Amino acid sequence: MSNFFYDEASPVIDLPDGKTHRKILAHNDNVMIVKVIFDKGSVGEVHTHPHTQATYCLEGEFEFTIGEEKKTIKEGDTLVMPSDIAHGCRVLTESGILLDIFTPERKDFL
Repeated sequence: MSNFFYDEASPVIDLPDGKTHRKILAHNDNVMIVKVIFDKGSVGEVHTHPHTQATYCLEGEFEFTIGEEKKTIKEGDTLVMPSDIAHGCRVLTESGILLDIFTPERKDFL
């Protein structure tokens, strides 16, 4: 596996809701970086996974739920979701972009 990942080699994948789009960036067995693009009204349904997830807000404003806690984040803010904790979000602006980092790699995304 290469250590270099080029933008043009990674397609944008439309998710089933039609309002959310995923672009897998760099990844190996230990880490994965994913750009998630949210159109107006898009919701990241509450879910869990065994991966630890860190998220950086590149654009827009989002309401995030992590466990029982609900907060609003905006461009430049970051958050961490521990393994197996219920979490989800919804975009509050016309659109938004998040950069998600998972450890280990999300093989279910490949």
